[in-house]
Amino acid sequence: MPEAGNGHDDALYVLTAVLLTPARFPSVLGDDYPEACAALGLEPYAEGYGLVLGQDGQGARWTVATEDVSLVACAIAAWDCGMEYDLSPDEGTIAAVLPGWPLALAVSAPGVPAPHDPEPGPGPDGGRAPLTPPDITRWGPAQRRLGADEIALRWADWRAQVDDADVTSAGPGERPRGRARRALEEARAYLDSPPPPGRIRSAFATGSARTLRVDGPGWSLVARTDDIAFVLLDDEPGGVLPVGRGPELPGLLRALDELALRPDTAV
Repeated sequence: MPEAGNGHDDALYVLTAVLLTPARFPSVLGDDYPEACAALGLEPYAEGYGLVLGQDGQGARWTVATEDVSLVACAIAAWDCGMEYDLSPDEGTIAAVLPGWPLALAVSAPGVPAPHDPEPGPGPDGGRAPLTPPDITRWGPAQRRLGADEIALRWADWRAQVDDADVTSAGPGERPRGRARRALEEARAYLDSPPPPGRIRSAFATGSARTLRVDGPGWSLVARTDDIAFVLLDDEPGGVLPVGRGPELPGLLRALDELALRPDTAV
């Protein structure tokens, strides 16, 4: 985690940053890249943005969207390696300054008041409601996507809880129950009609395998191309439905991976 910088009361004390690109964006904001941009009032440019989260000298939360994606990507890579990196976007690259944070942070800048939402200010955006992280005590699209993120991040832990003998496969005559079947059918439809950017994303897994994240209206799918899949649904709060490989799932996952955007090559 980067340390907060020094500056005047109107400076931003940087706490963290994330990428907002077609291949890599906070899933909490939407099922795809255009939807995530719309949640922040940004145009879905192909180059994407970097989101810098911090506090001002009064402790107020702010999210700064910069068009300098490479700068933010370099900062994130340096922080991940435990190195210091001064993330100070040039004012000419700033696309928006938004009150609040879209993500929950457990840190704050030292020497300033506790994090809080800024007071409404003048100007056309002065009445904009501050960004807030989703309420984890409720279930809905944002929580469903956060759940899929958790499975992708801790795949081994979730996979260890599944007995292959109890997993419903995706083969003919052995299809998973109706609601999960709808998710698989809609994912398969992406092969004929590609969805908006970001609905299908692929990341490194182990060996030659990839981790797939596929989202759609009311559902999220997480899978390893060499293993099973998990489906989460808006209408099954907190439920995680495992789907076995069977004869059809491997081909579907390979085809989706070919369509997927890859963060390891996008920035």
